[in-house]
Order: sequence, then C-alpha cells, then structure tokens
Amino acid sequence: MTITVLLVDDHPVIRAGIRAMLHDQPELTIVGEAVSGSAALAAARELTPDVVLMDLRMPDGDGVGATGAILAELPATRVVILTTYRTDGDILRAVEAGAVGYLLKDTSPAELAQAVRAAARGETVLSPAVAATLLGRVRQPRTETLSRREAEVLRLVAEGLTNAAVGRALHITEATVKTYVVRIFTKLGVSDRTAAVMAAVQAGIL
Repeated sequence: MTITVLLVDDHPVIRAGIRAMLHDQPELTIVGEAVSGSAALAAARELTPDVVLMDLRMPDGDGVGATGAILAELPATRVVILTTYRTDGDILRAVEAGAVGYLLKDTSPAELAQAVRAAARGETVLSPAVAATLLGRVRQPRTETLSRREAEVLRLVAEGLTNAAVGRALHITEATVKTYVVRIFTKLGVSDRTAAVMAAVQAGIL
C-alpha cells in the first residue's frame, strides 16, 4: 500500500532535504509541498494525503493552527509535527490540535520513514527528547496552586479576553494583569496562554 505524504515547511532547502530522505523509501510517495499554514490546508484539501509532515513556525498560519484546520476537514489524515522547537507549550498545543506525532528535525532518515509509516497506521510517534519532555511533565508534582485572583484571571484569559479586558473586568490595571499572567505561567510551567489554559484544565483548576 502506498502512503501519500504532504510536506509543509517554509524553507525550500528543508523541504528538499526531507524529500531526499524519503525518496527511496518503499511505499512512501510525496504528493505535494506547501510553504505556509493556509497553503497546507489548500494542498491537503486537493491531495487528501495519508500523512502531513508539518513545520511548526511558518508565515500565514502556524503548524498547530493548520493541523487543527486540516483535521477538521480530513479526520483520516495523520499530521506529524516536524520542527526544531521542543518547548512544553508547543508540544501540548500540537497534541491538543490532533497531531499524532512530534519529531525534531535531527531525526534520521530511517527514523523519519518509520515514523511516517507508524503515523499512517494511526500510531503516536515522538522523538525521544519530546517523549522525555512529556513524561517529565506528567511526573512533575504540582506543588504550587493558583491563588483565587490568579484563577480568576486565568478563567477570563480562557474566554479569550485580552489583558486590558481582563483588567477592566476585575477592576485592576493592565500591568497588574500582566504580572498575574507571568505568575500563572511560572506556576503551571508553561510559556503561552493556550498552554496555560490546557494545563489548568488538566490539573482541574478550570
């Protein structure tokens, strides 16, 4: 059975390198390339690939947003993030968006081909470093809890309010909101709003 693959990366040299890595692999056929999040969605609609190898940081829509958009229309397609970034927030956002894999760009050709085959079967594929990050996060004890005010701020952030809007709702300054947000990130061990909300839901805070 042939496994069709769509490459998504805004760097032509990287796309050429990935194509070369998979060129001689049995059963794998690269059917298209895209250079941005919006282009990835358009290409996926046209080509309906089995697997999408998705870069994380791109112009015109990042890889996480493109992953969610593709899977909303093509739920049978498997998306594997292929990136140089391995922060907790990036990994959690990708998994939440529906990616079945998260690989780093130092993955060897043989490992990449194996991962594509596994993803096509619906299996989860993670670089060892990413798996270690996720395992460490699961094992990490949450000794710090959010204060009542921090929880209030995070609930409003989860509703999509800006710092200024949160400040107006709670009758505090925008600078004070920013301070609370930094504290929340620190306590939850995250680096962005989306990851903070996800972590809070997982911990039962929201």
